[in-house]
Amino acid sequence: MTATSSSLMFSGYFLTLLIWAGCTTVVCLVDEKLAAQPAPTIGYHSIEMTTANASHGESALSFACGNNTHNCMEYCSICKRFFGKPSMQCLSTLLEHLCLKNFEIAMASLHSNDWCIWSNVSSLYSNLSLCTEEISDCLVIPWPNPLVEQTFVNIHSKYFQFCPTEELSDPPPVIIFALVITPICLIPVMVSLVVLKTKNGDGSS
Repeated sequence: MTATSSSLMFSGYFLTLLIWAGCTTVVCLVDEKLAAQPAPTIGYHSIEMTTANASHGESALSFACGNNTHNCMEYCSICKRFFGKPSMQCLSTLLEHLCLKNFEIAMASLHSNDWCIWSNVSSLYSNLSLCTEEISDCLVIPWPNPLVEQTFVNIHSKYFQFCPTEELSDPPPVIIFALVITPICLIPVMVSLVVLKTKNGDGSS
């Protein structure tokens, strides 16, 4: 099997999983045009046969598979079919083809000026987080893990690097002026009070 045909099998299989799973717990942000396209064939087997083989492979799994969602068996079947078992490499592939792909499609539908508005991206960000957590739990890999953390670091550097953070931004000029001028004005007042107190003390003695 050549590298090209192997790559086609990966892409077709993950496309089938996206279409078959529908808008369930896995983030389903693929547009209707993509879902309406006819399923291509891969090698000698159609996508439908590949999905059916993955579904019937439940009893053939020789490793622990989470059961948090009905998608777990599909994720584990993918890992068994292409990687032999759940692994960080399989997790990386699933995150890239499912979670990240959906997140990138959703972000591409927004104008880049809207990326820094939290109300526009909060649900997308939350869905990405839930997707990474679900797949990790299904593969019985602790979450968060270094791969998931690196995924979010990459997301931030790609989409949110130039977003201003209000917590670190300078306060308005009026507040800065008040904070600077107040101590300056208090110094003469404090000096006058000290001198006055000293004179009153000397006079009474």
